[in-house]
Amino acid sequence: MLAALTGAGLSTAAGLNAYIPLLVVGVLSNVTDAVKLPDGYAWLSNWGVLAVIAVLLLAEMVLDKVPAVDSVNDAIQTVVRPASGGVVFSATSAAAELENSTWMTENPWAGWLLGIVLALAVHAVKAAARPVVNAGTAGVGAPVLSTVEDAGSLGMSLIAVFTPILVIVALLLLAGLAWWLIRKVRRFRARRRAARGQPAG
Repeated sequence: MLAALTGAGLSTAAGLNAYIPLLVVGVLSNVTDAVKLPDGYAWLSNWGVLAVIAVLLLAEMVLDKVPAVDSVNDAIQTVVRPASGGVVFSATSAAAELENSTWMTENPWAGWLLGIVLALAVHAVKAAARPVVNAGTAGVGAPVLSTVEDAGSLGMSLIAVFTPILVIVALLLLAGLAWWLIRKVRRFRARRRAARGQPAG
């Protein structure tokens, strides 16, 4: 149970920022006993790999805060974020072993699939909401929202590793926020269609 919550939390974090949960898992596996990577994932704790991820994170943090550029970045991240979600979810199979559950280790595809789906769902909401925020705030909201997303990704990653039971609460809050954002996006698009004289749909 805790392994699944850890994986779900990390995958959700990857949907907001692909690189933060990878860095959290990799660094913590080196400096603490909180993360024990399973066979096949030792590369994630390699400091050289982590340095590359850190550089990619810096680039992501800059690009994601520039209006219009952030939407291009989101398009690119449509592949990266779900892949990251798959990695960090499946990397929790070590935790599953510690819980005396072998199902995840016998079915490694399940971790990948769940991680990809969770990260992709979060990414889809994020990518859909960003143009609306940019248009509604003349671009001023992009760096603010991006910073909130980065902080949310870091917070969710740490919660997933250290207090996975709280992932349930965090996911419920995120689901509520996603529902609210989706309604905002739909209303914004309906207003734009109405302004252009197009039928809503």
